[in-house]
Amino acid sequence: MTSSFRAVSGTDRILLAGVEAFGYHGVLAFEKEQGQTFVVDVVLELDLGRAGRSDDLAHTVSYAEVATDVVARVTGPSYDLIERLAEVVADDCLARPLVDAVEVTVHKPQAPVGQPFSDVAVHVRRERGRPVVVALGANLGDAGETLAAAVREVAALRGVRVRAVSPLVETDPVGGPEQPVYLNAVLLADSTLDPAALLAALHGVEVAHGRTREVRWGARTLDLDLLQVGRAGTPGEVRSDDPDLTLPHPRAHERGFVLVPWLAADTDAVARDGAGAVRPVRELLADVGDEGVRPGPAWPGAADGSEGSDGGAWW
Repeated sequence: MTSSFRAVSGTDRILLAGVEAFGYHGVLAFEKEQGQTFVVDVVLELDLGRAGRSDDLAHTVSYAEVATDVVARVTGPSYDLIERLAEVVADDCLARPLVDAVEVTVHKPQAPVGQPFSDVAVHVRRERGRPVVVALGANLGDAGETLAAAVREVAALRGVRVRAVSPLVETDPVGGPEQPVYLNAVLLADSTLDPAALLAALHGVEVAHGRTREVRWGARTLDLDLLQVGRAGTPGEVRSDDPDLTLPHPRAHERGFVLVPWLAADTDAVARDGAGAVRPVRELLADVGDEGVRPGPAWPGAADGSEGSDGGAWW
C-alpha cells in the first residue's frame, strides 16, 4: 500500500501515515460481524511557525492524540461506508482549533472487491472556513421535525461544517398577525462559502420546506437567518450594508428568541449591539430579557438532544 500524501505548496503540515486498527465498517453483514483491518492517513494543515520558535507542544497539535482519535473512530460504532468514517475523522481533526484544513485517506485493504486488487481507499479534504451563526425558526406543521431536517440539510451543504446546535426553545410570536408559538434554535458552523452563496443556499433549504415571504413576520414553515459571518470584532468578520445581505443581522441583538439559544450553543459568544459595539451575547440577553422564551422539546432523532445513535452528532 502506498502513501496517499500530496504536497500542498506554502502550507505547514503534520503527516500521520498508516494508522492501523480493526473495525466493523461495511455494507455487507459479514463485514459487520467479522470485521477487518483499516488503515488511515491524516494530513493536518496549520501554522507551525510558533511551535518551531517556542519548542512548546501547546503551540502545535499532538500527533499521538490524533492517532488515538483515529483508532477510536475505527474501533468504534460501525458505519456502512468508509466515506462516513473519513468524514468523522476529518471532523475530529477540525475540532482542534489550530487546524486550518485536513486531508484524510481511509484504506480498506481487505475489502470484498471480488477481483484481484492491492488497495481501495477514499480520500477527503475539509477546510475550517469562517465561523458563521445561523438562527432557525418554524411554527407551521411539525416544527421540530422541520428544524431537525433543516439542520441536516445545512450540514450537508458543500463547504459547510456544523460544529454545534443549540437546544430547541419554544417562543411566543413577536409582531405580525396572530399565529402559533415558534420553535427556535441556533447553529454554529464553519463555512468556506462566500457569504452571499451561503445565504442563497440557506434560502434554498427554506424553499425546499415550502417557505414563502408573503406576510411580514407571519407564520412560516421554516426561517433561516444568517446572523454573523466571522467572529465579531476580529479581522475575519464580514460586515455588509447591502440590503440583500446585511451583516451582522441588524436585529439579532434585540431578540431574546435568538440570544437564548445562541448563548446555549456558545457561552463565549460575542455580537454587535445596535450601536455597533462588540459585546458578549450574555450581556445583550441581560438587556432584552428572556420573556416569552421557554425550553423546548428534545431534538427529534437525538436521545439526549445532542448525540445520534452512533455516538456522533445527531445531524
